[in-house]
Amino acid sequence: MAQPAGDLARPGPADILKLLAPYPGRAAMATRIALICALTAFVTSAYGTPEAAISAYVVFFLNRPDRVLSVMLSSALLVLVTLMIGLVTVVAMFALDDPMWRVACITGLSFGLLFVTSASKLRPVGAILAMIVGFALDELGSVPFGEVATRALLYVWLMVAIPVGISIGVNLLIAPSPRKLAGRALAKRLRLAAQSLVEPEATADELSACLREGDAEIGTWLKLSVVDGSSVRDDVGPLRQAVSSTLAILVAADLAVRDSSGRLPASFAAPVAETLENMAQMLEAGGYPIDIELKLPSGAELTPLARIVVEDLHDAITRFAVVEAQADVDGAGKTETDARTQAQTDAEGKVATAARTEAQPQAQAQAQAQVKAEPTPPPAAKGGGFFLPDAFTNPEHVRYALKTTVAAMFCYLLYSQINWPGIHTCFITVYMVSLGTTAETVEKMTLRIAGCLVGALLGIAAIVFVTPVLTSVAGLMTLVLVGAWLSAWIAFGSPRMAYAGFQIALVFFMCVLQGAAPGYDLTVARDRTIGILIGNVVVYLVFTRVWPVTVAARIDTGLAALRQQWERLVALPDAVTRRAQAASAMAQCGALEQDIALMHYEPSWVRPEAQWIAERRSALAKLDALEGPMFLLAERRPGDAAIEGWIKRAMDGLPMPSAETGAKVTPLPVAPDAALPEAAANDDTRTALLRLGDARLTQLEHAASDDAAKGLATHAPA
Repeated sequence: MAQPAGDLARPGPADILKLLAPYPGRAAMATRIALICALTAFVTSAYGTPEAAISAYVVFFLNRPDRVLSVMLSSALLVLVTLMIGLVTVVAMFALDDPMWRVACITGLSFGLLFVTSASKLRPVGAILAMIVGFALDELGSVPFGEVATRALLYVWLMVAIPVGISIGVNLLIAPSPRKLAGRALAKRLRLAAQSLVEPEATADELSACLREGDAEIGTWLKLSVVDGSSVRDDVGPLRQAVSSTLAILVAADLAVRDSSGRLPASFAAPVAETLENMAQMLEAGGYPIDIELKLPSGAELTPLARIVVEDLHDAITRFAVVEAQADVDGAGKTETDARTQAQTDAEGKVATAARTEAQPQAQAQAQAQVKAEPTPPPAAKGGGFFLPDAFTNPEHVRYALKTTVAAMFCYLLYSQINWPGIHTCFITVYMVSLGTTAETVEKMTLRIAGCLVGALLGIAAIVFVTPVLTSVAGLMTLVLVGAWLSAWIAFGSPRMAYAGFQIALVFFMCVLQGAAPGYDLTVARDRTIGILIGNVVVYLVFTRVWPVTVAARIDTGLAALRQQWERLVALPDAVTRRAQAASAMAQCGALEQDIALMHYEPSWVRPEAQWIAERRSALAKLDALEGPMFLLAERRPGDAAIEGWIKRAMDGLPMPSAETGAKVTPLPVAPDAALPEAAANDDTRTALLRLGDARLTQLEHAASDDAAKGLATHAPA
């Protein structure tokens, strides 16, 4: 079974080592980030631009795993910063000579930009823009207006433009294409499924985490691969089918891992694992497998659950990249289950796989014919405009902007009034740490404090032991390269530790990049570290005492949306659409588990009661246990009434608000089993899945009282 949600955010030493373990692409990503930071340090040293540490730190916000998103994000941020600098120039003309007006302008612009950050699609970079505007106005206040002020604004623009230009150049040269990343991700999943069939006990947690990732990122890479030319349009249909088939393979493997009666004997597991490994190699090579034949022994002696695993694996593998014209009925009038059974019967001969590459004209013609037969997907829901639907009705957006601005201005006035400019990093830290909810803010603050201490130790050690022996800018670049690589390894790994990596990078750069030449002043490192700690403390006090926002409302809304999503997707007749929605629902369940895990970061006066948390955790555990049976039953019989009964049973007792309106959800009527056709009622496969789902629910319900008592003891407020 999955780990209780409330324990997910309490990593021990063993968990930390797992989070730091390598995975395909992690070293390459860290190396690319480190190279860009080192080149940024070289350019800032050559031209003597101020705040080189901020320039190097901005690199961490500009880059993504693929080259297309990295270039797009870098270009967009440069345009936004240019507009912000233009705005600062206009404001400075009226407010620079008057300190009171300058403070008022910093406050007003900060509030406005943070409101837009919270209420719009600008959220990923909005806080950075607010920080840049406030920092620019603060810097202008220390210089006379005129040529020096103009040059100061230019330096602020260069502070972002230099890393943007270097990031674009490096990404175009060495960053992987979206197509390569999509193939690598699919190959990783196939290898995990193969390993789970052979070693089920060793891969249970990893397989569950893989299902929680969803398919959204792979889908985005496939779209971007057409933009940058790494994929032709004719590849998109088969590759989307490959993503859909991979989910079916993972769910079948998960069934074999979770239930001992569903595990396959070696005579079945070995050929399937070998075929999956061959398919993974083809995907990593840039193609995708077609015309796959898989010879398996007779399944007459298998248990019903093991037979389900074999049928799903065989169907998904042999039709891995075959675009279906109809998912529920074929041309001869057979149902999808009949087609699967026929494919199982006809699978004779040796295992044969073939890779389709962009250079194969014959295979390309075949793919074109498949694309023509691909059904037109339903129109996507409108993504809305720039602002969120509740931008001007939800008071939390205003409160977030106000709280963050108050915290930032307190830090600004603090170091200004005591004349201690060395701790100006407290002002910058406020914008980097502040998030929408108290739990997220405290969690990220905890990671940032830990990262701050680690970064300070590394930075001071570098100043004491390394910097004195540096004789050229090449030595400084090497020092930045090493520190950036270590920080990027953490920052671009697990999201549970990413913020610590960002903070290590910030503090390390603040210590070692003190100017155009290697810095030796320990006072600078001390002051900047103190400033970062002050900023964290101020944010904690403000966000836990003033309008604290719990994640409870988000959990209830998310549970309602998850319930509605499962109710809709199990009735979809198209397999590709249904599987895509199932992957999204599994990812949303994982996100809700993380939200519940975040609650132990909330102070006792913000966190809901233990009983409230236990009820939501229990509902998520039931939905997690039902995901496999619901998916497998919907694959065979879309709209089966038993699925609705499972969902109602899992959510029983929870007052679920509507995801859109906040109103109570009225459960759909559940048809009794007798209402189903006689053939369905007597189907062995359906009976096995019904027993599996009922057994999992019964097990969780019987253990509910013990789990609740354990949860109260473990997660009781201090």
